[in-house]
Amino acid sequence: RESEARRTLLADRAVAEERRRIARELHDIVAHHITTMQLMAGGARANLAHDPDVAREALVTLEDSGRMALREMRQLLDVLRAGEEPEQTPPAPQPGTGDLDRIISESRLAGTPTEFTVRGTARPLPPTVGLTVFRIVQEALTNARKHAVGARAHVRLTYGAEGVEVEVRDDGAGGPRPGASRAGSSRTAASRAGAGSGYGLIGMRERVALQGGTLETGSHEGGGFRVAARLPAADPGGDREDLRG
Repeated sequence: RESEARRTLLADRAVAEERRRIARELHDIVAHHITTMQLMAGGARANLAHDPDVAREALVTLEDSGRMALREMRQLLDVLRAGEEPEQTPPAPQPGTGDLDRIISESRLAGTPTEFTVRGTARPLPPTVGLTVFRIVQEALTNARKHAVGARAHVRLTYGAEGVEVEVRDDGAGGPRPGASRAGSSRTAASRAGAGSGYGLIGMRERVALQGGTLETGSHEGGGFRVAARLPAADPGGDREDLRG
Protein backbone atom coordinates (compact mmCIF):
# COMPACT_ATOMS: atom_id res chain seq x y z
CA ARG A 1 0.00 0.00 0.00
CA GLU A 2 2.80 2.39 0.89
CA SER A 3 4.62 1.80 -2.40
CA GLU A 4 1.39 2.27 -4.33
CA ALA A 5 0.70 5.56 -2.53
CA ARG A 6 4.24 6.70 -3.32
CA ARG A 7 3.82 5.87 -7.01
CA THR A 8 0.54 7.80 -7.05
CA LEU A 9 2.21 10.79 -5.39
CA LEU A 10 5.08 10.77 -7.87
CA ALA A 11 2.66 10.49 -10.79
CA ASP A 12 0.60 13.42 -9.46
CA ARG A 13 3.75 15.52 -9.10
CA ALA A 14 4.80 14.68 -12.65
CA VAL A 15 1.39 15.70 -13.99
CA ALA A 16 1.47 18.96 -12.01
CA GLU A 17 4.96 19.80 -13.29
CA GLU A 18 3.91 19.07 -16.87
CA ARG A 19 0.91 21.38 -16.46
CA ARG A 20 3.18 24.14 -15.18
CA ARG A 21 5.54 23.63 -18.12
CA ILE A 22 2.69 23.85 -20.62
CA ALA A 23 1.33 26.95 -18.85
CA ARG A 24 4.74 28.64 -19.06
CA GLU A 25 5.08 27.96 -22.78
CA LEU A 26 1.52 29.00 -23.59
CA HIS A 27 1.85 32.22 -21.64
CA ASP A 28 5.18 33.19 -23.19
CA ILE A 29 4.08 32.41 -26.74
CA VAL A 30 0.60 33.94 -26.57
CA ALA A 31 1.36 37.00 -24.41
CA HIS A 32 4.40 38.02 -26.43
CA HIS A 33 2.90 37.69 -29.88
CA ILE A 34 -0.51 39.13 -29.02
CA THR A 35 1.12 42.16 -27.38
CA THR A 36 3.24 42.71 -30.50
CA MET A 37 0.28 42.23 -32.83
CA GLN A 38 -1.85 44.65 -30.81
CA LEU A 39 0.84 47.34 -30.94
CA MET A 40 1.45 46.84 -34.64
CA ALA A 41 -2.26 46.97 -35.47
CA GLY A 42 -2.60 50.21 -33.50
CA GLY A 43 0.46 51.67 -35.20
CA ALA A 44 -0.86 50.75 -38.64
CA ARG A 45 -4.24 52.34 -37.90
CA ALA A 46 -2.65 55.53 -36.57
CA ASN A 47 -0.38 55.95 -39.61
CA LEU A 48 -2.61 54.63 -42.36
CA ALA A 49 -3.78 58.03 -43.63
CA HIS A 50 -0.67 60.21 -43.32
CA ASP A 51 2.23 57.72 -43.48
CA PRO A 52 1.26 54.58 -45.44
CA ASP A 53 4.87 53.32 -45.55
CA VAL A 54 5.03 53.14 -41.76
CA ALA A 55 1.58 51.54 -41.69
CA ARG A 56 2.70 48.96 -44.24
CA GLU A 57 5.81 48.11 -42.19
CA ALA A 58 3.66 47.67 -39.08
CA LEU A 59 1.32 45.33 -40.96
CA VAL A 60 4.26 43.25 -42.19
CA THR A 61 5.52 42.90 -38.61
CA LEU A 62 2.01 42.00 -37.46
CA GLU A 63 1.80 39.29 -40.12
CA ASP A 64 5.25 37.94 -39.20
CA SER A 65 4.35 37.84 -35.51
CA GLY A 66 1.14 35.94 -36.24
CA ARG A 67 3.05 33.46 -38.40
CA MET A 68 5.67 32.97 -35.68
CA ALA A 69 2.98 32.46 -33.03
CA LEU A 70 1.43 29.69 -35.11
CA ARG A 71 4.84 28.11 -35.68
CA GLU A 72 5.71 28.12 -31.97
CA MET A 73 2.28 26.74 -31.05
CA ARG A 74 2.79 23.90 -33.52
CA GLN A 75 6.23 23.22 -32.02
CA LEU A 76 4.67 23.04 -28.57
CA LEU A 77 1.98 20.65 -29.80
CA ASP A 78 4.64 18.51 -31.49
CA VAL A 79 6.51 18.23 -28.19
CA LEU A 80 3.32 17.30 -26.33
CA ARG A 81 2.45 14.63 -28.89
CA ALA A 82 5.96 13.21 -29.21
CA GLY A 83 5.91 9.47 -28.63
CA GLU A 84 2.19 9.07 -29.25
CA GLU A 85 2.68 8.16 -32.91
CA PRO A 86 5.72 6.01 -33.82
CA GLU A 87 5.91 7.39 -37.37
CA GLN A 88 5.69 11.02 -36.30
CA THR A 89 8.41 13.43 -37.42
CA PRO A 90 10.68 14.47 -34.52
CA PRO A 91 9.63 17.76 -32.88
CA ALA A 92 11.12 20.93 -34.34
CA PRO A 93 13.88 22.49 -32.22
CA GLN A 94 12.77 25.05 -29.65
CA PRO A 95 14.05 28.65 -29.89
CA GLY A 96 17.33 29.52 -28.22
CA THR A 97 20.07 32.14 -28.13
CA GLY A 98 20.40 31.96 -31.92
CA ASP A 99 16.91 33.45 -32.16
CA LEU A 100 17.58 36.49 -29.96
CA ASP A 101 18.37 38.75 -32.92
CA ARG A 102 14.86 38.11 -34.22
CA ILE A 103 13.06 39.22 -31.06
CA ILE A 104 15.44 42.17 -30.62
CA SER A 105 14.53 43.31 -34.14
CA GLU A 106 10.85 42.73 -33.40
CA SER A 107 11.15 44.81 -30.23
CA ARG A 108 12.63 47.71 -32.19
CA LEU A 109 9.92 47.54 -34.83
CA ALA A 110 7.29 47.53 -32.07
CA GLY A 111 8.58 50.89 -30.84
CA THR A 112 11.07 49.94 -28.11
CA PRO A 113 14.63 51.04 -29.03
CA THR A 114 16.63 47.98 -27.97
CA GLU A 115 20.38 47.45 -27.74
CA PHE A 116 21.89 43.97 -27.73
CA THR A 117 25.42 43.18 -26.58
CA VAL A 118 27.23 39.87 -26.14
CA ARG A 119 30.20 39.41 -23.82
CA GLY A 120 32.56 36.47 -23.78
CA THR A 121 32.87 33.84 -26.48
CA ALA A 122 29.50 32.63 -27.71
CA ARG A 123 29.05 28.86 -27.68
CA PRO A 124 26.21 26.35 -28.05
CA LEU A 125 24.19 25.94 -24.86
CA PRO A 126 22.10 22.97 -23.72
CA PRO A 127 18.67 23.31 -25.39
CA THR A 128 16.84 23.86 -22.10
CA VAL A 129 19.27 26.62 -21.09
CA GLY A 130 19.02 28.28 -24.50
CA LEU A 131 15.22 28.16 -24.34
CA THR A 132 15.28 29.67 -20.84
CA VAL A 133 17.48 32.57 -22.02
CA PHE A 134 15.21 33.16 -25.01
CA ARG A 135 12.00 33.17 -22.94
CA ILE A 136 13.47 35.51 -20.31
CA VAL A 137 14.44 38.06 -22.95
CA GLN A 138 11.11 37.64 -24.72
CA GLU A 139 9.09 38.14 -21.54
CA ALA A 140 11.17 41.07 -20.28
CA LEU A 141 10.84 42.94 -23.59
CA THR A 142 7.12 42.17 -23.74
CA ASN A 143 6.71 43.62 -20.25
CA ALA A 144 8.63 46.74 -21.25
CA ARG A 145 6.28 47.28 -24.18
CA LYS A 146 3.21 46.78 -22.00
CA HIS A 147 4.23 48.67 -18.86
CA ALA A 148 6.77 51.26 -20.02
CA VAL A 149 5.60 52.57 -23.38
CA GLY A 150 8.38 54.54 -25.05
CA ALA A 151 11.10 53.01 -22.88
CA ARG A 152 14.53 52.11 -24.18
CA ALA A 153 15.83 48.62 -23.43
CA HIS A 154 19.22 46.94 -23.27
CA VAL A 155 19.77 43.19 -23.51
CA ARG A 156 23.14 41.82 -22.43
CA LEU A 157 24.21 38.18 -22.79
CA THR A 158 27.42 37.12 -21.04
CA TYR A 159 29.17 33.79 -21.55
CA GLY A 160 31.42 32.65 -18.70
CA ALA A 161 33.31 29.53 -17.72
CA GLU A 162 30.58 28.16 -15.47
CA GLY A 163 27.48 29.41 -17.19
CA VAL A 164 25.67 32.22 -18.90
CA GLU A 165 24.10 35.42 -17.63
CA VAL A 166 21.31 37.32 -19.33
CA GLU A 167 20.20 40.78 -18.27
CA VAL A 168 17.40 42.96 -19.64
CA ARG A 169 17.09 46.56 -18.47
CA ASP A 170 14.75 49.32 -19.48
CA ASP A 171 14.74 52.97 -18.48
CA GLY A 172 11.19 52.93 -17.17
CA ALA A 173 9.46 55.27 -19.57
CA GLY A 174 12.00 56.40 -22.12
CA GLY A 175 13.11 59.09 -19.69
CA PRO A 176 10.73 61.47 -17.92
CA ARG A 177 7.93 62.76 -20.11
CA PRO A 178 7.43 66.53 -20.31
CA GLY A 179 6.21 67.67 -16.90
CA ALA A 180 6.96 64.29 -15.33
CA SER A 181 9.57 63.59 -12.69
CA ARG A 182 12.04 60.74 -12.39
CA ALA A 183 10.15 59.78 -9.23
CA GLY A 184 7.13 59.05 -11.41
CA SER A 185 9.25 56.74 -13.52
CA SER A 186 10.52 55.05 -10.36
CA ARG A 187 6.97 54.50 -9.16
CA THR A 188 6.17 52.83 -12.48
CA ALA A 189 9.12 50.47 -12.05
CA ALA A 190 8.15 49.81 -8.45
CA SER A 191 4.61 48.90 -9.46
CA ARG A 192 6.00 46.48 -12.04
CA ALA A 193 8.25 44.95 -9.38
CA GLY A 194 5.19 44.52 -7.20
CA ALA A 195 3.49 42.61 -9.98
CA GLY A 196 5.66 39.60 -9.20
CA SER A 197 2.59 37.41 -8.90
CA GLY A 198 1.99 37.79 -12.66
CA TYR A 199 2.28 34.67 -14.77
CA GLY A 200 5.28 36.02 -16.68
CA LEU A 201 7.53 36.53 -13.66
CA ILE A 202 6.32 33.30 -12.08
CA GLY A 203 7.24 31.50 -15.29
CA MET A 204 10.70 33.10 -15.29
CA ARG A 205 11.34 31.97 -11.71
CA GLU A 206 10.21 28.43 -12.47
CA ARG A 207 12.34 28.18 -15.60
CA VAL A 208 15.46 29.47 -13.85
CA ALA A 209 14.91 27.24 -10.80
CA LEU A 210 14.61 24.17 -13.03
CA GLN A 211 18.05 24.98 -14.47
CA GLY A 212 19.57 25.47 -11.02
CA GLY A 213 20.10 29.18 -11.63
CA THR A 214 19.26 32.45 -9.91
CA LEU A 215 16.92 35.27 -10.94
CA GLU A 216 16.78 38.91 -9.89
CA THR A 217 13.93 41.25 -10.82
CA GLY A 218 13.09 44.77 -9.71
CA SER A 219 13.69 48.46 -10.20
CA HIS A 220 17.23 49.74 -10.65
CA GLU A 221 18.95 53.00 -9.84
CA GLY A 222 18.30 54.48 -13.26
CA GLY A 223 14.57 54.41 -12.62
CA GLY A 224 13.60 51.50 -14.85
CA PHE A 225 13.16 47.75 -14.45
CA ARG A 226 15.79 45.02 -14.50
CA VAL A 227 15.63 41.27 -15.01
CA ALA A 228 18.84 39.26 -14.60
CA ALA A 229 19.36 35.50 -14.60
CA ARG A 230 22.45 33.38 -14.08
CA LEU A 231 22.29 29.85 -15.44
CA PRO A 232 24.86 27.09 -15.02
CA ALA A 233 26.19 25.76 -18.32
CA ALA A 234 29.86 24.85 -18.01
CA ASP A 235 32.11 25.62 -20.96
CA PRO A 236 33.67 22.34 -22.16
CA GLY A 237 36.47 24.38 -23.73
CA GLY A 238 37.51 25.76 -20.37
CA ASP A 239 37.06 29.50 -20.99
CA ARG A 240 37.98 30.87 -17.57
CA GLU A 241 36.04 34.14 -17.70
CA ASP A 242 33.52 34.11 -14.86
CA LEU A 243 30.25 35.97 -14.33
CA ARG A 244 31.03 37.67 -11.05
CA GLY A 245 32.37 40.84 -12.63
